[in-house]
Amino acid sequence: MFVPDAFPIALLMMVTSMICWGSWANTYKLTKGYRFELFYWDYAIGIFLVSLVLALTLGSMGSTPEAFLLNVRLADPSNIMYAMVGGVIFNVANLLLVAGIELVGLAVAFPVAIGIALVVGVVLSYAVQQTGDPWLLGLGVFLAIVAVIMNGQAYARLSAQRQVVSRKGIIVCLVSGLLMGLFAPLVTRALTVGDSLGPYSIGVFFTLGALLSCFIVNVYFMRHPISGQPVTFGDYMSARPVEHGLGILGGAVWGIGTVFNFVAASLVGVAIAYAIGQAAPMVAAAWGVFVWNEFRGAPRSSWLYLGAMFILYLLAIVVISRAYLAG
Repeated sequence: MFVPDAFPIALLMMVTSMICWGSWANTYKLTKGYRFELFYWDYAIGIFLVSLVLALTLGSMGSTPEAFLLNVRLADPSNIMYAMVGGVIFNVANLLLVAGIELVGLAVAFPVAIGIALVVGVVLSYAVQQTGDPWLLGLGVFLAIVAVIMNGQAYARLSAQRQVVSRKGIIVCLVSGLLMGLFAPLVTRALTVGDSLGPYSIGVFFTLGALLSCFIVNVYFMRHPISGQPVTFGDYMSARPVEHGLGILGGAVWGIGTVFNFVAASLVGVAIAYAIGQAAPMVAAAWGVFVWNEFRGAPRSSWLYLGAMFILYLLAIVVISRAYLAG
């Protein structure tokens, strides 16, 4: 099984994770009129398939107890359950985040949901696995949270109209953030306690849990969409092959980032890996600026907030990296 044996390699994997988590949504932007509820089926299939492929390749090198198939046979069944439950929780959180964006917009949804997820995920993961200097880790998380707020302010300045923020939307974002943070300690538990799962094994069961939960959560959103008319599986089957392909590609991109994050966590700890991976909004904002021209004609204040966001995120990554080296 391939795992990093030095921090620079682990950091490269965490940065790759951040890039993947911040980039997968571009595949949805490339679809034309494909409803997100339908896209999500292909996305969920993609995250599971790529996790399985990585487990059967990089995760199966050698014959050590950590190699994928042997690791699954030797691991405590409870750790398999924790990994799958973590995937279910992530999936619900991710769908709620999308719903929150529909209700209150990106400028509100991201600061609320991702900010809460960062705090909850890092604190609870560190409680289970105390790796790294807690003060530097806390400072890094604080910088990342401020960066998320700057990101939200940059998008908010894009619109000249004031929007009334719905109470329902805020509640949806709060729940999304709490759930998004709760999956991290479950992964930490599966990675560290008893006959633990290896990072590739966790990736497979985590994404399997996410895929299976779609048959409840995503079906609900298909029947009760946040916006638009309900959709059916007939609509999914009639979608163009390119739309299915983009959905699977989006899931594969996110899945690579997730497995790499878990693999890096086997060296640096889940709290540190999760914190750096959650700098993904910086990457998403970069796509918006340089590829999708989302800030064309934006006021000067938007650009100032964007600049502050990039600086703060980069500082957060440096400080969180120092937290591991100083721990």
